Order: sequence, then structure tokens, then C-alpha cells
Amino acid sequence: MARSYPVSLNIENRLCLVVGGGQVAERKVGSLLECGANVRLVSPSVTEGLRRLASEGRVEHIADCYRKEYLEGVVLVVGATDDDGVNARVSADSMERGLLVNVVDDPPRGNFYVPAVVRRGPLQIAVSTGGKSPLLARKIKEQLEEMFPEEYGGVAHLVGELREKVIREVEDPLEKERLLSSMLDDCTMDLLKTGRFDLAKERIRNAYLGGGSKPQDRSR
Repeated sequence: MARSYPVSLNIENRLCLVVGGGQVAERKVGSLLECGANVRLVSPSVTEGLRRLASEGRVEHIADCYRKEYLEGVVLVVGATDDDGVNARVSADSMERGLLVNVVDDPPRGNFYVPAVVRRGPLQIAVSTGGKSPLLARKIKEQLEEMFPEEYGGVAHLVGELREKVIREVEDPLEKERLLSSMLDDCTMDLLKTGRFDLAKERIRNAYLGGGSKPQDRSR
């Protein structure tokens, strides 16, 4: 079997379909909403949590059995019912239209896998076993959560802000690469590894300020 190709998919304001109304579907809906997706939920009955999301207008709930017409305008599909026949139809119809589809607990029926993810602000660390062992992926995720505490999110935000400034301010490509690399040199990474986040941030700022970019107009 060929290896899967890992990507980070931007689904902000894109319509995604979840078929199913149980606890698993609720978790999938929650994950999609976290990523800014517009969610269409199809199921005759839903959990209280999903019902609340629908009443708040955060999801479009269609209280009906699955029909392929509900794929209209969708870019990504999740089959999360406990009915194997329904999941099979969701998969077949989605594949026929060239859509991204994941069937929960039946990876071969889909064309993408949902990894276990550690989120620290803009930093995301994804773990996948290609559908072979979701439990192993979850266990590794738990280890990574201890290795990368919440403070990494602030570091990622800082580096991102300074990176944008470097890209705007520095014209020479070699100098640009040198400056970006200096922000996260071995010393800074050691500080992060040992939990000294304030010192790491200070070093990152100093690397940017003392980076030797072309002189800036100080009159502004």
C-alpha cells in the first residue's frame, strides 16, 4: 500500500458534511468547527450537544436520512454513522464526485485519514498510522502533549510575526534566510526544550533586532 501524503487542509468557510448524529459525529463536528468550517449535519436524530449547536446556528442540521443530494456544494465528507450500509453509500457517492471522504472506524472506505493532533496555537503536531492503529497515534499524541506545553503557541505566534516583518523588510534572499535561521538556532531550541520560554522569546527578538538587515528609516 502506498504511503499517504500528509497535508494541512484549509477548510475555513468551506462546507463540510458530517453524516451521523452520535457522539462520534459530535466530536467530528467539533473538530471541523475549530478549523472554521461551515458544517452540514445529516441525521434523523442527534445528541444534545449537536442539537444545541444547531439551535445556535453553528451547524446546518438536516433531520433526514442520508441522500446523495446533500453532497451538493461540499468539499469534505465524514461518514460517522453506526450503519455500515449508509457509510458505504456515503463513501461511494463522495468518491464518485472526487470529494475528500473519511469513514470513521473504516479507513479503507475513505481517501484520507484524520490524525491525532496536538494544537498549541498556530503550532500543530499531527500523528498518523495510516489508519492502522488510531490507539497508537493517540498514545503518541499524549506523549507529545507533555513534551510541547501550551507556551509553544506563544513562541509560534512570535516567530510568525517576526517572520512576516523579515519578509517585508529584507530584500537579500541569503540575508533573509540567515536572519530567519538565527531566530531558532540551537541555543534557542535548547531553551525551549528546557522550558525557559521567556528567555527563548527574548533571544528570538534579539536575533530579529540585531539581524543586520538593511538600515531602516528611523524617522518614522
